[in-house]
Parts: sequence; structure tokens; C-alpha cells
Amino acid sequence: MNGNDEKQARAAKGRAARAQVPRSSHAVWEPPADRPDPIAVLEEQAKSRVPELVPIRHGRMAASEFAFFRGGAAIMASDLAATPSSGIRVQVCGDAHLANFGGFASPDRNLVFSVNDFDETLPGPWEWDVKRLAASLAVAGRERGFDVKERGAIVTAAISRYREAMREFAAKRNLDVWYARLDATGILDRWRQDAKRKAIRRFDRAVEKAHTRDSIRALSKYCHQVNGEPRIASDPPLIVAIEDLLPGDERATFERAVRNVLRGYRRSLPPDRRRLVEQFRFLHLARKVVGVGSVGTRCWIALMFGRDGDDPLFLQMKEAEDSVLAPFVGASKYRNQGQRVVEGQRLMQAASDILLGWYRTPGIDETPRDFYVRQLWDWKISADIERMPPATMTIYGQACGWTLARAHARSGDRIAIAEYLGAGPRFEAAVAEFAEAYADQNERDYQELITAICSGRIAAREGL
Repeated sequence: MNGNDEKQARAAKGRAARAQVPRSSHAVWEPPADRPDPIAVLEEQAKSRVPELVPIRHGRMAASEFAFFRGGAAIMASDLAATPSSGIRVQVCGDAHLANFGGFASPDRNLVFSVNDFDETLPGPWEWDVKRLAASLAVAGRERGFDVKERGAIVTAAISRYREAMREFAAKRNLDVWYARLDATGILDRWRQDAKRKAIRRFDRAVEKAHTRDSIRALSKYCHQVNGEPRIASDPPLIVAIEDLLPGDERATFERAVRNVLRGYRRSLPPDRRRLVEQFRFLHLARKVVGVGSVGTRCWIALMFGRDGDDPLFLQMKEAEDSVLAPFVGASKYRNQGQRVVEGQRLMQAASDILLGWYRTPGIDETPRDFYVRQLWDWKISADIERMPPATMTIYGQACGWTLARAHARSGDRIAIAEYLGAGPRFEAAVAEFAEAYADQNERDYQELITAICSGRIAAREGL
């Protein structure tokens, strides 16, 4: 088969999928009769987590309907498994809500915008990421007080941009798709005409601030001096230094294990990056609570130094469990769940942290666990969703839609997906309808969480 024949075959695959699963079918959300109890899903997840941290997770999810949505990836994964799918698979994020996009430093030291959370990544239906993004925009829009027309316009614009971008990528050469990325300058160039002057100024300030978010800034934020050397300061329960978690002999044993972890982690890096990490010495360790949905999984930050006291490096070692998608799309081909996260991130992300790696090690409880490792801060920037007016959320949603299409185009059949989506607005209209229906479902599930907390079924610790 020559190149043109192959291209036509891929397009035919998309048209056949459209005939089998009409785009209008994506509008439907009706909870099945055997839908799992959402609180039972959270209780099941809690079994493998640090017990004293689980109430913090529940408290954070109880803060708002959007916070609940952020922490409810496992709940929505089960729901998405009951929705129509074209049968075309890509590497999916698995938790593609709008707060899991953001800016970070590329290896060539530009601020790029991409998906930035891959804890749940696996090969799966591309529609699942699209619908989670769309529903997140609807839920966030409700929280901001936007009316139904405003929310519909935001979701439709984001998914329309996904469709248009996928069609653009379908026409590009393979290398052009791989090199495509959205940086800070590109965001302004692409959407400057639609953005208000105040939003542009706020964006410029955020970009300027992001350039200061590195290990040097983390050193001043998280550390204090102990006997003339920096140590990570405890701020329990969110940050707990190793000496406050374990007594002396156990601490020394665990720190030796951490040094072994760092040596093992280095083997997952390319030789040049391995050489770079070898030039840093380990100094201190602390447990850190991160995110909303991730609270309760084991997460450590390690303080290291290179040339001298002005050359710090913070590495974050985060536990990787099985993806919440695995029961519905199959287990990962990687035996190490940290490697699953890293390989999915490298495949989907425009540019990844140069120190991204993985390792398996026994924890404090001697249970073997998988971890992935990255820099704690590297020019990280997140959107201020709580202050977004409708116009800004529309622009932000479009940036997320373009970015998600680029990520899917790198790993899946972009020609088939583009042909399935078509040139008209039918798909985004259907997904916008789904997003509103699922926002209703999220509201009901959130109320069940509040009821479970009030009844004492689950414990929650708020304000953390």
C-alpha cells in the first residue's frame, strides 16, 4: 500500500467509526442502573493511601463542586466507560480537567503550555479526555457564576478548537506534529485579539513570576538553617521532615534507602542526564501533600546540592499507583507504574522535564511501591481559574483544546480522528450537551460527599 492509499484507508476508518457511533451520540449522559456509589469509589482508593492523610483529601474535595470534580477521576473513569466510543485509541491523559494544564520550562528554557498531570495516563479512547475537559469547563463555569449560555459557549469553543486542531494536524507531516507546541508568546499571538487588556497584563505578570519558580525559590520557601546547613522545615501535616516522621535509627535506615532510590532512579535517565544528577549530593528529605486527587499517595521531596550552597535541586518523588482507567481499558504494558507515567508524559507532552525518571522501592512500611521522579519546580505556572471571567475562560479552554489535540495527534491516528470529527460543529454541540449533563451528575455526587462527611461515614479535615 502506497502513502496515498494508506492515508485514504485511515480516513475511511474515521468515516466508518462515525457511521457506527454517530457524533450526536456523545451528547448523552444517563447514569446506568448499576453505577458504582461515588463515595464507595473514594473509600476503595483510600485503602492504599496513608491513613492520616486521607481526611485531608476528603476535606479538599469538599471545598467546592470543582474541587470534588478534580479529585473524582476514578468516579468519572467508570462513568466514561459507559459512554459511546469511536474505537480509535490514543495515549490519553486520563485526568484532562482544565486545572491539569499549565506552563513549565522546556529544556531550551522557553515557557511552554501543555498537559501537566499524567498520573492516570494509559492508551484509551480519545473521547474520554475530551469529555473530561469539557465537563471541567462546565463545572468551573458554574462555580464562577456563569449562566448556561456562557458555559455552553466556553465548552463549545474549547471542543471546536480541539476539532479544528486535529484536522490541522491530520494535514501535517509527522515531524511537524511532533515539533508543534504552544509557548507563552504563541498564546498571546494566537488569542491577543480576543483578550482584554487587563487579562493580558495579568498573563504577563504570571509569566514573569513563573521564571522565578525554581529550586532556588523553593529553597527560600521550604527550608531553614539547622547547624549552618539548610533543612526542609516541617509544616505538618502538609510537609513533614523525615526526622519528625521516624526516630533516629529508623530515619538513618530510611535515608540510606532513599540514597539507593536516587541511584536506582538515575538508571532510568539517559546517560547525559544521569551524569548531571550524579553531580548533586543528597542532603535532606520530607513528605509532602500534593494536589487534590493525589492526597494520601506517598510523595517525598528531596533537597540536593550541586556545586555549592547556591546550587540547590529539589526532586519530587511521587507514588504511582495503577491508573484509574486500567479496569476499563486494560493494564499498562509497563510493570512499573512510575514508568507508565513517565512514558505517557513523554509521549503526550510538548517538552518534558529533563530529570523525569522512575524507580521501585520499599516504603516506610516495607511495601514495594512505584515512584516517578521530577523537579519540584521548574518555572511552573497555573491558571487562576477562580478569577477568570467568561472571555478569559473561553481563551484558556481553547488553549487546552489545541494542546489536547496535539497530544492525541502524536500517539493516535490523527487522520481517522479528524475524519470522524468532520468539518462541522456537530461533535462540539454534542459534547457541550454532555458537559452540562455531567456537571449535574457531579453536583449530585458532591452532595453525597457532603452527606457522607456529615453522617460520619467518611472523615474530612478541611482548611488544608
